[in-house]
Amino acid sequence: MLEETAWAKINLALHVRARGADGYHRIESLFVFARNGDRLRAEEADTLSLEISGEFAPMLADEGDNLVLRAAREMQARFGIARGARIWLEKNVPVAAGLGGGSADAAAAMRLLARLWGVDGNDSAMMQIAAGLGADVPACLASRTLRGEGRGDELDFIDGTALSGRPILLVNPRIPLATGPVFKGWDQVDRGPLAHGDPLAAARAGRNDLEPPAFALVPQIRELVEALGTLPGVTLARMSGSGASCFALFEDVNAMAQGTSALRARWPGYWYCASALR
Repeated sequence: MLEETAWAKINLALHVRARGADGYHRIESLFVFARNGDRLRAEEADTLSLEISGEFAPMLADEGDNLVLRAAREMQARFGIARGARIWLEKNVPVAAGLGGGSADAAAAMRLLARLWGVDGNDSAMMQIAAGLGADVPACLASRTLRGEGRGDELDFIDGTALSGRPILLVNPRIPLATGPVFKGWDQVDRGPLAHGDPLAAARAGRNDLEPPAFALVPQIRELVEALGTLPGVTLARMSGSGASCFALFEDVNAMAQGTSALRARWPGYWYCASALR
């Protein structure tokens, strides 16, 4: 039995620059990953199967074709794998939350199955498969600090040493927010490029262009971002991706613990994950 973590994806900044003729938006984003996320296990079997458990498993009950199984089938076809796998997914992260979700799960499944089936995880075909599964899957396959452009799948790996271990608090109001309506609400104003250089400095100088439309759809997100930004010891607070999850980077774990307690007292029903950056 092998195990793998689908590390939660966080967009420290997300600039929407244009909408292409193909309908996809051209973005510039800084991706980082938390040390927590969904968990996957797998063992060899004659066929492919997937069992889902965990707090947020019911939200996937009506999903027709899980991205984990799609990733597995693509790997079988590309690498000529005749064997199957029995896969278990423990869904710990909210669905439609701006934290990678199915993309992170698919990427983790690919890393897991590569080990199970003896596939070279660094084979260029892995990234090709990931790109075919979704715009965020290549970044999630790497799961390290990087810059994404284009649809988010044109990746530039950057030095994240200074960010590694930084305490991060993830909070979600338990309101699913689909990506499509948020991007549709973008005002189509290009507010300029995302800076290069030190990732934290670039993120703090940047923005998330999807916050205004997300705020309009779910006002609780604005309240949450504002509350996170006022907590002592916070160096950056923002919405991740298209929401509804938000994050705060803290100077130290004590400040994060105190901030988490304050937020839990105000919003006891929200989802919280106190973690650190990979």
